[in-house]
Amino acid sequence: MPEISAHAPSTHAAAPAQQCAEAVLMIRPAAFGFNPETAATNAFQHREATDPAATAGKARAEFEQLARALQSEGVRVITVDDTAAPPKPDAVFPNNWVSFHACGTLVLYPLQSVSRHPERRQDVVEAVVKQSGFRVTHLLDLTHYEAQGKFLEGTGSLVLDHLNRVAYACASARTHPEVVADWARELEYEPVIFQAADLKGLPLYHTNVLMCIGARAVIIGSEAIATSDRERVLSRLAASGRQIIDIGQAGLSQFAGNMLELASWDEALGDCRVLVMSERARRALKPEVFAQLSGCTDTVLAVPVPTIEAVGGGSVRCMLAEVFGPP
Repeated sequence: MPEISAHAPSTHAAAPAQQCAEAVLMIRPAAFGFNPETAATNAFQHREATDPAATAGKARAEFEQLARALQSEGVRVITVDDTAAPPKPDAVFPNNWVSFHACGTLVLYPLQSVSRHPERRQDVVEAVVKQSGFRVTHLLDLTHYEAQGKFLEGTGSLVLDHLNRVAYACASARTHPEVVADWARELEYEPVIFQAADLKGLPLYHTNVLMCIGARAVIIGSEAIATSDRERVLSRLAASGRQIIDIGQAGLSQFAGNMLELASWDEALGDCRVLVMSERARRALKPEVFAQLSGCTDTVLAVPVPTIEAVGGGSVRCMLAEVFGPP
């Protein structure tokens, strides 16, 4: 990927504390489909028994529906078209290769699958800068770790408590503790690294299928965390003062951990929060859990993305790369 210029050194601690972004980057897919490379470590992926062109068409329709739904709730959506060549079946998940931080730091991440490397595009970053006003003051390029076989797939691998500057990460083939530690040093976050697995004992490929941190609540499937790590992780989360809402392994398996809370503005409410999830995740929540969630945010937005979930193995949070306002 070509160099991205940074204007000046960033001062991480001076950046305003902001948990929820007001804007997101979304990539309109051109060649969405089943990727056997990523399926090797992602148990959520399944090959759809339909024509690949039909699968790609359904994914584009789901993308458009999510983008429109977010815009209707006052969230700023920056959409960039995927390029047709080379085919990039996972381009709809940009949060794995880039993140835009309130301190002006732009991070580029090492991706495990070689087929995903072309997703990192200079023109995508330029579009975000142009449309959002984001000003790059510091570039953290971690892609050199790919040559060492060490990976960190953005805010798939990292779930961030921006207010307390804590980075949570469950170790996996796609989330290497050494790269987590490097990221945390550069961004001045406390790393909390742990082990987590699904009901079959398979390591969770990304942390953001396990947990979501919003302004007032943490959504988590704590049963998936290794017993040796669980108390440590839950204690650190509790120290943030947020309400902890447990979705259990059943909710986790239906992408109920793969949510994202975003900032918006409403004429009646003023500044408000929108918690976005998939319709599948919404259906998986018990009534009492949904009531807890609703009490901790202003609006719950549930959008169906069944093709992207089944074939791509990621849900709505994976489709959204947060863009925090300029420092």
